[in-house]
This record gives sequence, structure tokens and C-alpha cells, in this order.
Amino acid sequence: MLKAFLASIAFLAPALLLYSPEALAQGSQKSDAANQAPARTSARAFDPHDLSGVWEHEGIGGSIASGPVSPMTPWGQAKFDAAKPGFGPRRVPPTEDNDPVLICDPQGFPRAMSLENPEPMEFIQIRGRILQFMEWNHNWRTIWIDGRDLPKDLQATWYGYSVGKWEGDALVVRTAGLDERTWLDPLGHPHSDALRVEEHYRRVNRDTMEFTMKVDDPKAYTSPWMLVKMKVLKLNPKYEIQEAICAPSDEKNFNKDITIPADTIGTAK
Repeated sequence: MLKAFLASIAFLAPALLLYSPEALAQGSQKSDAANQAPARTSARAFDPHDLSGVWEHEGIGGSIASGPVSPMTPWGQAKFDAAKPGFGPRRVPPTEDNDPVLICDPQGFPRAMSLENPEPMEFIQIRGRILQFMEWNHNWRTIWIDGRDLPKDLQATWYGYSVGKWEGDALVVRTAGLDERTWLDPLGHPHSDALRVEEHYRRVNRDTMEFTMKVDDPKAYTSPWMLVKMKVLKLNPKYEIQEAICAPSDEKNFNKDITIPADTIGTAK
């Protein structure tokens, strides 16, 4: 019993010290000092040129561009008319949907960064490069920040070729060399291999980043337009990127078990 009592005294001693007159006086001084210092000081403890970390889209995204879509050229209109999206005002039954992602084609760029996607992404900064690691399909994207310019002759790829530079506290990224098989959004807005994309990233505080994206495709649209007028990304330091793979076998089973039966019910009605 005595042993337990002594142990309890030893355990409580630091706490009792906190309530001694001397400790209370010191605590009051610290409290006064804290009140004199701006509470937002810790919130400012970040490097605006460091985008590292896992970022999540605020809200659940959206449908399409946050700005008006530019009028399409005849080529662009023909491509748009050929698209049969299962989303939006032109939606078709699931079995008629020809969205490329439904056969597990990559979302590609810029769709991977458009308003529809709520999936997290991680920014990783290394010498001369910023990497974007996207949860959906575990796709990697490289943004070169070593001073190079966009190459003149580019072979079209799903995510293109990206170069960036800092303009003040904003990272400005230009991308070209994009495969025209991808859609810009789930509504089926097309693009050609002439597409050029400009992104702006700005970390406004430790936990918040603003993002905009402009597209310029003279083959598909009559003028440049904002695919993303403004998106807010939030830092989640406790999150780890998960595996979210679009496997063709899984997609086939999903269509057999869910999509086709749902389409049949809808047709019967």
C-alpha cells in the first residue's frame, strides 16, 4: 500500500508543480506572451515554393469546366457529337456509353486534374522536378522545373510533356504532346493533339492551395478557355495514397453484374 502511495506521489509531483505559485506566475507570463504574438504565426510557417504532401480536392469536384466552354470548330463539334457520355444532359444508357475510361483507358491529362475528380494526389519535389502521384490508377506525372522549355517535336502521350517555372509564389505549368483519344471531361468535350494546357498552382497557406487550368486547342475550339477557373486543394498530412486501379477484368465484372442489369431495368420502364 505504501509503495502504491509513493508511486502515486511520484506520478502526481509534476502535475502538482504546475499549480505551485511560481509555476502559475510563469504560466501567466507565457500566456501574456502568447497573447501578444499573433495566433496566425504558426499558420504562416510554410514555404510557398514547397507543394510537397498529399492534397485533396475540397468538396467532391463537379461536372465540367468552371468557366464557359469556348465554341467548337467543325472538327471539334464532330468529335463532340460522336461522344456518348453516361453523364450530363446528353447521357445515354450505360451500355451505350463510350467514355474511354470505361474500358480502363487512362483518364489522361488534363482530365485527371479537372473538376470531376475528387481523388487525392501527392506532390513530390526533387531536384529539377515536381512529381504528381495520383491515387486513381497510381499514375505519375512529371513536371520539369529545371529551366527547360517544351520540346518542339513531341510524340503524343496520355499525360503529355510538362514544364514549370515559379512566377512569384505561383507555379506555372505548360503541357503539350497530348493524346487526343482522351476526353476533357465526362461530358465528352474533345481535344486534339494540338492542345496546350496552362496550370497555375499557388499555396496560399500551410493547408490550402489554389489551382486554375486554361486549355488552348485551335483545332477543336475557336478560342482558349478555362477548364478549371478555380479549384481549392486541401493538405491532408495524415493520408497515404491508396491503390485504386482500373483493372479490365474488374470493369468487365462490374458491367456484367451492375451496369447491364441496371440498363435492362431502365429500358423495361
